[in-house]
Amino acid sequence: MIELDELLQAGGTLCGPVFEHTFADWCYDSRLAEPGQCFVALRTERRDGHAFIRDALARGCTGVLCSQPEAGVAVTMIQVADVRATLQRWASSRLQRYAPHVIGVTGSVGKTSTKRAIATVLGALGPVFSSRRSFNSLLGLPLTLAHLLPEQRWAVLEMGVDRFGEMERLASLFPPHIAAVTNVAPTHLHYLRDEAHIAQEKCKLVAALPPDGYAVLNADDPLVRAMAEQTAASIFWYSCAPELVDECKLPRSPFPILSATNITVTLDGTCFDLHYDAAVYPATVPFVGEHTVYAALAAIAVALCCGLPCAQAVARLPLIERQAGRLNPLPGLHGSTIIDDSYNASPRSVEAALRTLAALPARRRIAVLGPMLELGEQSTHWHQALGVTAASVCDLVLTVGDLAAQFVPPHPNSVQSLSRFNIQATNADALAFLRPQLGPGDLVLVKGSAAARMEQIVAGLLPPTVNVPAVLVRQEAAWEKVRVAEADRPTWLEIDLGAIAHNAEQLRHIVGAERKIMAVLKADAYGHGALPVARTVLQHGATHLAVATLGEAMALRNAGIGAPLLILGYTPPWQVRDALRYNVELALWDAHVAREISIATEELQRTSRVHVKVDTGMARLGLALDEAPAFLHFLHDLPGIDVVGIFTHLATADSADPHFAQIQLRRFDAVLQDITAAGLRPPLVHAANSATILRYPQAYYDLVRPGICLYGLSPSNETPCPAGFRPALQFKTEIAQIKTLPAGAPVSYGATWQAPRPSTIATIPIGYADGFRRSPAWQAVLVNGRRAPITGRVCMDYTMIDITNIPGVRVGTEVVLIGPQGTDCITAEEVAGWLGTINYEVVAAILPRVPRLV
Repeated sequence: MIELDELLQAGGTLCGPVFEHTFADWCYDSRLAEPGQCFVALRTERRDGHAFIRDALARGCTGVLCSQPEAGVAVTMIQVADVRATLQRWASSRLQRYAPHVIGVTGSVGKTSTKRAIATVLGALGPVFSSRRSFNSLLGLPLTLAHLLPEQRWAVLEMGVDRFGEMERLASLFPPHIAAVTNVAPTHLHYLRDEAHIAQEKCKLVAALPPDGYAVLNADDPLVRAMAEQTAASIFWYSCAPELVDECKLPRSPFPILSATNITVTLDGTCFDLHYDAAVYPATVPFVGEHTVYAALAAIAVALCCGLPCAQAVARLPLIERQAGRLNPLPGLHGSTIIDDSYNASPRSVEAALRTLAALPARRRIAVLGPMLELGEQSTHWHQALGVTAASVCDLVLTVGDLAAQFVPPHPNSVQSLSRFNIQATNADALAFLRPQLGPGDLVLVKGSAAARMEQIVAGLLPPTVNVPAVLVRQEAAWEKVRVAEADRPTWLEIDLGAIAHNAEQLRHIVGAERKIMAVLKADAYGHGALPVARTVLQHGATHLAVATLGEAMALRNAGIGAPLLILGYTPPWQVRDALRYNVELALWDAHVAREISIATEELQRTSRVHVKVDTGMARLGLALDEAPAFLHFLHDLPGIDVVGIFTHLATADSADPHFAQIQLRRFDAVLQDITAAGLRPPLVHAANSATILRYPQAYYDLVRPGICLYGLSPSNETPCPAGFRPALQFKTEIAQIKTLPAGAPVSYGATWQAPRPSTIATIPIGYADGFRRSPAWQAVLVNGRRAPITGRVCMDYTMIDITNIPGVRVGTEVVLIGPQGTDCITAEEVAGWLGTINYEVVAAILPRVPRLV
């Protein structure tokens, strides 16, 4: 419960009348708001909470803590200069007023489990407060202290840091009497750089202890051991490897070392012998994994520091509740068992999870691994290193997403090792692949960082009898609206691979199961990202891939894409050897290039697969009609060349007038008739791009080549995608600055636009260097569901828009360039009309510096 008077004493000022004097809790995200809460209008690096005040009030919040009051709302409004600082003062004051003994828990891995274990064991001594979930930061701890009660004599606070200076501030606000440190491991490396700096930061909690305090330290971690030199408090050591710990070399302690031996891991929990002061206690914790014994030892050590006898402390261990998303065994489909470790992932926690998987009996061991985030420059190293570990433990390693594909070792020690890996693009694809394979006795570990939302995979592997919201993390309804992943700049594309998968399946239904599908991924899959699209379409009906250049092909091969891959365009002779080395198929119509290919095949001892291109009227690339039979005879006599296909391209397939397309098809059929009679017809004949697929079923032949419609975009206004196809791309940015200009004020280069009346002009970080055309320009963008016109010339990196008539716009407000917002939608086709071009160019011209979120 939060009292209004407490907030005023912490520096708040009332704005308007008082409607409520008490609030049930803090609300830090309007999407998670509940009735009776006080909404905290926080300014973060990416968002300004003041923009969401009305949303929070609409969901029942009865108070607002803010720096800029919202006018015209009937709610208790408390204004402060700095929302975060006020929260921290309020929380620190409440802790001082209630005066519990504070136990701070820190470490790189296992903080939350250790905190829960300590709180459970200390429950034998009386009421205990434990910080909620993983609320462990300078923001999270103040929020969770709303639940601190006067009668709670111990407060177990998880204290986490991901940048320098945070621990010192936490220890100042919430001074600990006891500090428990679990370990130091590579986490948050994008800010903290390395383990030495992580240890330096976490050590500040130990250094803040008073002389009559206690430092409960993991003796097995050398970086934690070193922290003993930085405190005046008494040291209490614990260890799971007592045979390796030389007590004589540990800094002196008034306590005997607390240790565990004979550790046994089962799906029901972990058993061990606890050694303390010459006594041995059989102990059990409900957690799964040898590493979880450290949490139990830390809890026992803290309890001993607080005066609880060891036997009573050990007796409390089975009362610890298991935690959703943290190595939690669940019944899976078809008699399998799922180990749900989906809460988050770091190198140390992935390693521990794999060790746990190896320790448990199973018919097959399967790991479904999402990415580990926040590892900075060491990301590739840790993914590859743990991929080797996974291959040694698992019968199957299923990776999900582009970053997680780095788990696949680049230089596996054996073909067998590489065969254990399967790369999937999305959670849905991983489920579709894995669900049919599960059987009795299979043990499936699911783990990844929070942004990967791996709990979605766990949910899909559970039988319908399981109450999913009760056992998984992030199951509140509001999480459906929360995007955990963020782009690395304030302009980005959102790519819906699920839509691409759906469109591919629609195309499979249209062309029939007997035809092969060659998905066209030119121009980075029309701006959608070639690699994730390749993985997706190959899981949803595509059998072949096509690109425009050798560079595009090599990028896919280097990422592990092994499907048949055709370069549709011109490959010069000097690229032929690389094409052969990468097992790439070539379009061919030139005798000189053909001879070079033949020579290269002999030198490299390889066979080149080629598709002969026939020009039936496009007048771009390809053989003349009367040259095709003789060229095929010529290729037949050249060693090393395997002609696997013949194709053409229709110039007007997307036009309402079918006349010329039909002429081209008749010409192509005549060529096919001649080469078939000569016994030269290749196994794959193809002519159908997206428009042809939608308009000319007679041109399906053996293989079709969908491009634009895979992405839910129409080949032309005259040839729209059928109902049910879904656009897969949204183009977004956000407001960078807002200015009020007088009438007549110019905007942007050349002063070509002047404000026709007093105007509110916003700057957005998008320009022609991103593919946002300068001339002719986009006409409007969407802000708060309404159209804001472009004002002045588009700059290289920025564009200005008129938001005079759009209320509620702030710095950080999302802006949609392509896609829906509110009840309106700007389509790629509409933009193409503004620019005097086609939707192909609109999406393909979005440059690589715009990050893609999938």
